[in-house]
Amino acid sequence: MDISVALRTYFQAHRQEMIDTLAAWVAVPSVRGEAQPGMPFGEGPARMLTLALEQCTAFGFSTEQVADCMGSADLNQLPPALAVLCHLDVVPAGEGWTQDPFTLVYRQDTGRLYGRGAIDNKGPAVAALFAMRAIRELDIPMRQGVRLLLGTDEENGSSDLVLYRKHRTMPPMVFTPDGDYPVINIEKGMLRLELTAQAEPAQSGCRVETIEGGTVINGVPARAQAWIRGCTGQEIETLFRQLPEGIQGECSEEAGCCCVTLQGQSAHASKPELGKNALTALLELLVKLNLPAQQHAMLLALHRAFPYGDTDGSALGIACRDDKSGGLTQVLSLLTYKAGTLTAAVDLRYPLCGHGEEISARIRESLQSGGISTRVQMHHPPHETPEDSPFVQTLLNVYQRATGQPAHCLAIGGGTYVHDIPGGVAFGAEFPGEENQMHGADESIRVESLLKIAELTALAMVRLCGEEPEEAV
Repeated sequence: MDISVALRTYFQAHRQEMIDTLAAWVAVPSVRGEAQPGMPFGEGPARMLTLALEQCTAFGFSTEQVADCMGSADLNQLPPALAVLCHLDVVPAGEGWTQDPFTLVYRQDTGRLYGRGAIDNKGPAVAALFAMRAIRELDIPMRQGVRLLLGTDEENGSSDLVLYRKHRTMPPMVFTPDGDYPVINIEKGMLRLELTAQAEPAQSGCRVETIEGGTVINGVPARAQAWIRGCTGQEIETLFRQLPEGIQGECSEEAGCCCVTLQGQSAHASKPELGKNALTALLELLVKLNLPAQQHAMLLALHRAFPYGDTDGSALGIACRDDKSGGLTQVLSLLTYKAGTLTAAVDLRYPLCGHGEEISARIRESLQSGGISTRVQMHHPPHETPEDSPFVQTLLNVYQRATGQPAHCLAIGGGTYVHDIPGGVAFGAEFPGEENQMHGADESIRVESLLKIAELTALAMVRLCGEEPEEAV
């Protein structure tokens, strides 16, 4: 039997059933909510997990729910040597959709299915489920077990995996279709810091009353505002002439207070060089004002540590890079100053050659002059699975043979679902050159890509755990 042809034919025959299954899953708004008894991440993720496990059971797979947060479905009764790790939770719908985000819609002009979770990660989870079903119904012999793992908290820190691993042991091989093809084997270290300080505003003279900048910790802030007393709009607009290229300024006056708004451009924290940081541009403007000494020292320390345009940590002396994983990136992404209290957040991604403890220590030292304290909010060291491992090489071979495209390993600044799993890699689900609006409005997946993900996932299962000789796959 030509397994590749048989699988491709199977998925084409079950095309509508796969779409219908994805539609039912997208219809559940599995966004994290308030914890309830038996529902650690709220009602939505819990309902989604129940639905998915019911579907797995209906297909004849043995299922289990662990710690009310993760489910599993086993292909066979053999000890699992491979886990395919997917997640059923999604990010909030957000704004800008041209349709109901929780109704799967097919558009013939694009050949795409639109809905929250279509690519991240319900579509790939459906593909993995049908991959196991295809192997079973085509009677493809397997020498080892395969387990589908379905989590419910990937979007908010993967605490589901922490709970699951307290009760169960991961199989020796794990891949997640929650990244990019061909294979992601290196993920930079992730370090997030919380900054705090006190600087009471004066009662007279030029002083900053409030600052607001950024909306998410893992993004370049596109907008930042400050409310300033004791100076005129004309003074502020004079400083607008010195704004960095790509930053737009607006100033309005009301009741003796100037409201300064800067507009830049957002970007993901793993690629901050693609953005225009409105918050660091605002700091550059504010330190040019004749502010009270304590307030000025605080803002100046921040400005010197995170000057506009510095995305690699050069100003802090933490810049580093290596050939495998690239260079360090850093973003001052959130800042609020009100009633004399400042809170801010920094997102850093550092390469294999970096050391998170040294980086955080250097930042702490640099900010002390401004009375700013730092606290490590999150730290995940870099993740690497050797490219020459049989596991990775098999996945690369599967991709190359099934797509006819060159296969190579990728290193990323973001984190996938396997970041803290030794030996884990991401295998899919986004193909090179595709734009699926992951986390954005009108998130989608091509129908043909959905079928191809199922094919690649099934071939990986067979190559890694099956009895068929390599040339038959």
